[in-house]
Amino acid sequence: MDSPADAPATTVAASEAPQLLRVLGLWEAASIVIGIMIGTAIFLVPAEITRAMGTRNGALAVWAVAGLLSLFGALSFAELAAMLPQAGGQYVYLRQAYGPLLGYLCGWSFFIATQTGGISVLAVGFAEYVNEFLPLTPWEQRAAAALAIVVFTGINYVGVREGGAVQSILTGLKIGAIVVVILLGYALVRGLPAGPAALAAPPGHRFLASFGVAMVAAFWAYEGWNVCTFAAGEVKRPERNVPLALILGTLAVIVIYLALNLVYYHVLPIDQVARSPRVGADAAVRIFGHTGSYLVTLLIIISTLGSLNGSILGAPRVYYAMAKDGLFFRWCARVHPRFRTPHVALVVQGVWAIVLVAAGTYEQLFTYVIFAAFVFYALAAFAVVVLRRTMPDAPRPYRVFGYPYVPMVFVLGSVWFLANTLMEEPREAGFGTLMLAAGVPVYWFWRRRTAPRP
Repeated sequence: MDSPADAPATTVAASEAPQLLRVLGLWEAASIVIGIMIGTAIFLVPAEITRAMGTRNGALAVWAVAGLLSLFGALSFAELAAMLPQAGGQYVYLRQAYGPLLGYLCGWSFFIATQTGGISVLAVGFAEYVNEFLPLTPWEQRAAAALAIVVFTGINYVGVREGGAVQSILTGLKIGAIVVVILLGYALVRGLPAGPAALAAPPGHRFLASFGVAMVAAFWAYEGWNVCTFAAGEVKRPERNVPLALILGTLAVIVIYLALNLVYYHVLPIDQVARSPRVGADAAVRIFGHTGSYLVTLLIIISTLGSLNGSILGAPRVYYAMAKDGLFFRWCARVHPRFRTPHVALVVQGVWAIVLVAAGTYEQLFTYVIFAAFVFYALAAFAVVVLRRTMPDAPRPYRVFGYPYVPMVFVLGSVWFLANTLMEEPREAGFGTLMLAAGVPVYWFWRRRTAPRP
């Protein structure tokens, strides 16, 4: 037992431990939201959505409904972020509302597959598009993907200010390039393209079933708005800026997606949109000529790097928060004394993401755990209702608009998505559930390690 004289020294040492810095402003936080959400999907999945719906208006309705549900999720998370503006974001909300086990399982899924797998997918996607300018062998592509992870991990290692600055630049370039494509698509291409106004409906076509299939693709395109909450511990005036970043960033992406889809239908006939594996490139060729495909490839590379940097910046804050709670390697709770970043958590994440790239298993893991990701989305949104009851007097600088309908609509939409996944992709849903179940004994391992000894 420590003597009374030891207590002040311990307190002083704890108070002098390096802490994370609140240096990210509103634009940096919003650029994380926008930069992660706008990846490669908007240039690819419109074909799948068009095939499923068969009409332009039907496809646009899918994008609008998926965007509205994503906005409802962002509104719900905004209240939680203003109430609990801490590093770790979604992990913290689940821990506070439901206890440490559910919070841990969320963080476990992030580390094992959802976030690190997403980082691996983005890095490999970057290398594949670089291959169009500089031919690479499969192993050289993996090496380029690993190098991208190392470079952006290094940038975020030396400071969240530096990581936020890179995110701001990449997001600004991305938005600017997309706006140019949208404006020139209408300015340079006159009149609607020749072709059918709608696709022929396949035998047994059912509107709601087709809408559900199309929504899966749209949700992939809107994925990632929650990552901003992970870095809430480093945002200035988080009770204001994190909710604003979530809401404004998600709204901006909805507008961009709808405008870009309208350009696709303006410059290409609907049957070409439906059968094109790379809608964005085909539309750019129609607008800019043969150099258009290279311009869109360059845009996709910038877009992918923005998503990659934002993911690398945000996710380690979850592992940092878990480590502070004694539910992860304790050295992941360390903050660099000079750079004020969770440097060990960043390195551990980078190493695991590179392992997934080298093993080639990132796509399977990412697919399996996307089911689990929506489980935690729904639980986090419902946490707004739970915490209103269990912590009624807690300060809430922002209260979700339309409570309780907005969070409950998002919860019900997520439940519908989960049910649809269970029916359409039972194998992926089953593996995702098993991966979560595997986290339970790991959780109890960490609890036993941190339990006070008798």
